[in-house]
Amino acid sequence: MAGIAEVARRAGVSPATASRALTGRGYVAAETRRRVQEAAAELGYAASSSATSLVTGRTSTVGVVMPTLSRWFFAEVLEGIQDSLLQHRYDLALYGGPTGSRGRQEMFDYFLARKRFDGLIAVGIEPSAHELERLAASARPMVSVGGYDIGTDAVSIDDAAAGRIATEHVLGLGHRDVVFLGGDPDGKRTSFGDALRVDGYRDAMRSAGLEASIRHVRSTATMPGGYAGASELLADRRTRPTALVCVCDEVAVGAIIAARRLGVRVPADLSVIGIDDHTNAEMFSLTTLRQRPREQGRTAVELLMRRLQDPDAPVRRVREASPLVVRNSTAARDVAASAVVADAGG
Repeated sequence: MAGIAEVARRAGVSPATASRALTGRGYVAAETRRRVQEAAAELGYAASSSATSLVTGRTSTVGVVMPTLSRWFFAEVLEGIQDSLLQHRYDLALYGGPTGSRGRQEMFDYFLARKRFDGLIAVGIEPSAHELERLAASARPMVSVGGYDIGTDAVSIDDAAAGRIATEHVLGLGHRDVVFLGGDPDGKRTSFGDALRVDGYRDAMRSAGLEASIRHVRSTATMPGGYAGASELLADRRTRPTALVCVCDEVAVGAIIAARRLGVRVPADLSVIGIDDHTNAEMFSLTTLRQRPREQGRTAVELLMRRLQDPDAPVRRVREASPLVVRNSTAARDVAASAVVADAGG
């Protein structure tokens, strides 16, 4: 296979110029770049990452750190990151492990400390272990995806606003007994962004004069977690709410399944709203707030490329829109039906 020196000879330039023309790093006149690219194509040249690294001082590799791939959000973000990195001809090195696990600790202590990356993208990192701070201390360009950041480039939705808007939607339908399902306020089993969604719910309830009615039922942010939490919550007709605001769509789907098994009609007896617009949301006709994690992944890469090109560029925090998508899992509160339930419970 031809090397960079042969490409340079055919194009009539130095090896360094040929490398710059093929990697896109550094100025090369347009006509020179065209000659080099044509020479490379004629010779079937494919640049090796090690050779490019010697010339540019870069590895063409981006490290991605995230806690899990088992949840829809993280898998979608990774898809977006990978798609965009391929377009920029960058390699991806993925590091994952549950928050607080030994493997994750070793990942930060050894692997991330010694590996060479041009930059890092940190997805869903929690504040409790100060991991973003440790990543930033490496002095590599970094972008965070999710609610928590430390003043670096970042992308997310406005999680607190999402929780507030979801709650205001069911309040606007006449519901007053509204419970937030999912998420753990101590931050040990849920993400920072999920906790912000709980805060948004609380703010909306207070603004509606319903502070005394605030209820938060904890569950893991999964479909089984939503099912378990809703099964217990909905079993007693005397304390059953008329609406659930769920921390994410996976919890909302679990809650809908629990309601069906208990004979609670959605939305006639119970309105359910989620946050995410998960791939299964349409199948369950779930009212939700849409976020686009693939786009967040792509945006994170663009922010990182911008930072690599201009290390002194102003810091950017991009907040993706999360519009309300109304389907059939929410409806106006049936006051007459509620009165009948109250009489029967008496």
